Amino acid sequence: MSTREVAKACPCGSAKPFDACCGPCLDGARVAPTAEALMRSRYVAYALGREDYLLATWQASTRPAALGLDGQPGMRWIGLDIKRHEALGDSRAVVEFVARYRVGGRARRLHETSRFVLEDGRWFYVDGDVAE
Repeated sequence: MSTREVAKACPCGSAKPFDACCGPCLDGARVAPTAEALMRSRYVAYALGREDYLLATWQASTRPAALGLDGQPGMRWIGLDIKRHEALGDSRAVVEFVARYRVGGRARRLHETSRFVLEDGRWFYVDGDVAE
């Protein structure tokens, strides 16, 4: 994705400009206010190869040491559709989404229900269940 494309609209699909949507979260200027906002910013981080942001927003108990995004050449994220965002009390939430990507010219889908937790005023990704 080119800088010009990012300036136009946020890759998360919100139709907002990147600088007014996920950009401030990725730059550390703003904390995602909801689990859905964190999910959207994490999708953008995958699209832009921002492993640092993905690890920083992953809950410590389930966070891997590394993701190896550099080892996925030719992978391109092409769309995000949030299916459901549900608060489970004050400090837990789930977000169901479908993320579309392309590898080697072939389109694929990732359908996941992700779990999030609120700790010290910040949302963190915990884990998720991938639908077949």
